[in-house]
Amino acid sequence: MLIAGASINQTPLDWAGNTSRIIAAIERAKNERVEMLCLQELVITAYGCDDLLLSDWLSDQAWTELEKIIPHTNDILVCIGLPVRIYDKTYNGVCVVSNREILGITFKQNLALDGIHYEPRWFEPWPQNLVSAITKNNRTIRVGDLVYEWNGIRFGFEICEDAWRKVRPGESLRQRGVDLIINPSASHFALGKSPLREALVTDSSKDFNCAYVYVNVLGNEAGKIIYDGDIIFSHKGRLLRINRRLSFRSYCLLTAIIDFTDHEKSVAEKNNDNKERNEEFAQAVSLALYDYLRKSKVRGFVLSLSGGADSSCCAVLVSEMVRRASAELGWEAFCKSLGIQQIDNLHEAVHELLTCAYQGTTNSSPTTLHAAKELAQSIGAAFHEWKIDEEVKSYTSKIENAIGRKVSWATDDIAMQNIQARTRSPIIWMLANINRAILLTTSNRSEGDVGYATMDGDTSGSLAPIAGIDKPFIMQWLKWAEANLGYSGLSPVNSLQPTAELRPQERTQTDEKDLMPYTILVEIERLAFLLRQPPLEIFKVLSQKHDAALLKGYIRKFFKLWSANQWKRERLAPSFHLDDLNVDPRSWLRFPILSAGYEEELRQLGE
Repeated sequence: MLIAGASINQTPLDWAGNTSRIIAAIERAKNERVEMLCLQELVITAYGCDDLLLSDWLSDQAWTELEKIIPHTNDILVCIGLPVRIYDKTYNGVCVVSNREILGITFKQNLALDGIHYEPRWFEPWPQNLVSAITKNNRTIRVGDLVYEWNGIRFGFEICEDAWRKVRPGESLRQRGVDLIINPSASHFALGKSPLREALVTDSSKDFNCAYVYVNVLGNEAGKIIYDGDIIFSHKGRLLRINRRLSFRSYCLLTAIIDFTDHEKSVAEKNNDNKERNEEFAQAVSLALYDYLRKSKVRGFVLSLSGGADSSCCAVLVSEMVRRASAELGWEAFCKSLGIQQIDNLHEAVHELLTCAYQGTTNSSPTTLHAAKELAQSIGAAFHEWKIDEEVKSYTSKIENAIGRKVSWATDDIAMQNIQARTRSPIIWMLANINRAILLTTSNRSEGDVGYATMDGDTSGSLAPIAGIDKPFIMQWLKWAEANLGYSGLSPVNSLQPTAELRPQERTQTDEKDLMPYTILVEIERLAFLLRQPPLEIFKVLSQKHDAALLKGYIRKFFKLWSANQWKRERLAPSFHLDDLNVDPRSWLRFPILSAGYEEELRQLGE
């Protein structure tokens, strides 16, 4: 049987667009003589509809769109994901349609409730082995835990989370003698996660003695979460085919011939797509930036380019977005998708889409100005530079008049640092408004952990593309990008030590001097929030390889700064989820704004 999976880049509430892309995928599959087409989880609505899924009207509209799709299912079987409301409860379903007839709807049995997922807020889990019926538009439709028989094969479904539990629908399906299990998924992207999916699909096909087809969501659906569009075919323990991940296309379709008499064949050899994490990061953020720009319908990005690692990383990622998307889509389609004039040159396109500004003070060094200008020119970005000392002096003098004394570094260190960062904000925001562009903010996850950022200053912006990744990764990625992606303009950036340049240069400010070595910060973060360990247990683990006295100070500082700065993390701009450790309280890690700040736990550490 020739089976296909189609991973489609959908958008919440884009009814006409979502339906048209589904129909386009179906028609292409029919043109390729596909017999069965498997689409992703909640493909009609998009997965990221959040609390809209609690309404009646969203599911009603999804069914209206399904009725538009059904006429296109002649001579093909299509599996279509959508929410279904039954007695004021929403179920996550897959509707099986063949030759314009609905054969049934299978409902998800296990709901994801970890990390970014809050599915029990929106959906009701369907009980195992329960089969019922509903009436829609004068049709009586079987629903629930179903096995389908079609063209001589028996098949059923595991829907995303169903496959990641110890007790799985797959075991029940195996006992009922299925030949094929289909898994429509909305599994978020994380660095290094794809090999886990390949192993899951391959092992599942072996354990359940069947063919297994996995189809994931594609693209930045709704703003924060990236989906890689995995399509994976396996048969009885053998991986048959995987697609090219993280595509910029509106949908990807992959086919495979599965011989259910045990002699599996593949249309082509497996596409070896085991990319290293650096390449995966570049592709994922490029796709996320492209979709964010395309779906928000603005004209480009504006960036305060300091010459440091974080802002330089954001600039290079915009350039990579242009390079990768134009290479895959072609210049005409790329420019049309973003609503810009026809361009067929990388530097010109980056110049059209990215405007950078270096906002210097008396504390800024010539080396960072050189680094910023060199990078902007090398990638083609529009570049401006100006000083903000006059504005800083104006703010400071007003406060001095109000409080009746001079402001000094000896008594007002933090305030004098912050006013510089905050003064930059309204100027760069004005440029973004004039350009009708997205203002990128450059905070990374390590800074977010400890609040090492000025609220309404360097945190200002409407999108934080690297807030989901740690500083050491960014620093090594920039060196990799210089060596492997051809960004020679990164050479000055990569020669600098990270510094905010907010104190006078004779005070020799560096990020790690203010905080701690970034490598240790990342180790503490991982143990604290991925493995959920308290301070004393973290000390026991890390003291095996770090100086104990210094380590105690670092751990104490980390937890005190973490606790005091939750309010900042609540206010950071939307960011992309990039690996399976995230401190964004809106999508991953919730922490109280007010707490005792680990006082008892740090007392135990001191003892």
